[in-house]
Amino acid sequence: MPQSLPGLVRVIGRWSLTALMVNSIIGGSIFGLPNLLAAKLGALSPLSYFVAGAAVLIIAGCIAEVSSRYEETGGLYLYACDAFGRFVGLLVAWLTWLTRIAAPAAVANLFCIYFARFFPVFGSRVGRLLVLTALISQLAFFNYIGVKTGKAVSNVATAAKVGFLLLFVISGLLALLLHPGLRVPFSVPAISAKNAFDAFLLLIFAYGGFEGALFVGGETQNPKRDTPVALLLALAIVCVIYTAVQFVTVATLPSLAGSSTPLSDAAQRFLGPAGAAAITLAALVSAYGYLSANLLHAPRVTFALAERGDFPGFLAVVHPQYHTPYVSILLYAVLLFAFFALGNFEGNAVLSAVSRLGIWGVMALAVPVLRKRRDGKARFLLPFPYFFSGFALLFSLGLITRMGRGEFYVVGATCAIALLNWAFVRRERNEQNANW
Repeated sequence: MPQSLPGLVRVIGRWSLTALMVNSIIGGSIFGLPNLLAAKLGALSPLSYFVAGAAVLIIAGCIAEVSSRYEETGGLYLYACDAFGRFVGLLVAWLTWLTRIAAPAAVANLFCIYFARFFPVFGSRVGRLLVLTALISQLAFFNYIGVKTGKAVSNVATAAKVGFLLLFVISGLLALLLHPGLRVPFSVPAISAKNAFDAFLLLIFAYGGFEGALFVGGETQNPKRDTPVALLLALAIVCVIYTAVQFVTVATLPSLAGSSTPLSDAAQRFLGPAGAAAITLAALVSAYGYLSANLLHAPRVTFALAERGDFPGFLAVVHPQYHTPYVSILLYAVLLFAFFALGNFEGNAVLSAVSRLGIWGVMALAVPVLRKRRDGKARFLLPFPYFFSGFALLFSLGLITRMGRGEFYVVGATCAIALLNWAFVRRERNEQNANW
């Protein structure tokens, strides 16, 4: 009897999955967006986090219902294949690849910028490339030698980054209470429709990432039960943290819109130089944790594609000793480095937001399609499925219209690659059937 091939190990529980999702959402964006949102929305910017969080929570509700039907590794690609067929599945897979590479590449840029504040010698382009090479190599190695190691790094980084942000919020609120003179008068600028839409695009980048953690379904102990709970809980936690951070920053930092390091500058006012240094360190820890989470779950995209025959089979190879998809991990690390080297923070952030909206729209449509099957597979059911689905679809389509020409070309090229991939796979399978 032939020996069975090694498989993935189910070691990720509900709370580790929640931590992974929180870690996947809270990257470097919270340390770079408060000034941009304040420039567009002024004193209403804290409210924008809450409103965007509520909208994303509705979208997450759609994804939670869909995800509760599955136990396999594959995430959104798997869901789209089941609901709409292989072409849409491949389209979602390629858009997911674009998102899961562009967003971490943007955060990697932030990591290098903050790192240079402590070590200016690494502020040059060559220095940044050296820092990122060391960083990605280390994280890839951690995930190569076992998902337990990657999970542990993710959990520690999540606890550290959330702890730093809570320290910032609590210290800021206490400072405002004990020293009213610190308070900056609130002002609301004239808000145009363009500014509002552009702000929401930035917020999509801030809230995005939770869907990537769904790709570890094959390594989650009870994915049907744990995934919906972890997804909704993680988004609720992040929404509260984001709103509180923006409020403290707006309330304590004059001329917030002109600051390039808003949280550090705000901490300087109510915590002093040591507090500013701590927040800078928090930005590094947050970015590190975000990248570690992506090195954990993003390679499972190519693993799932290869396992189903849509990508070359070697990408589905699992290490015989460590039980990890090590070839996919190495490929992802190389692509992440390439996007970092060729792009910048703003371009990669916008790319990730636009491609993510397209994926969310597909998931919104999947809710009614899968509901009609009445097969009882879903472990989590939305109370008003057509409202949730319709809102999520309109929200996604409305913001997609804000993409620029450059983003349109990149997303269009990605869709064209997905079409070619589908045509190739279809031809291969037709030839196999003919030979059979």
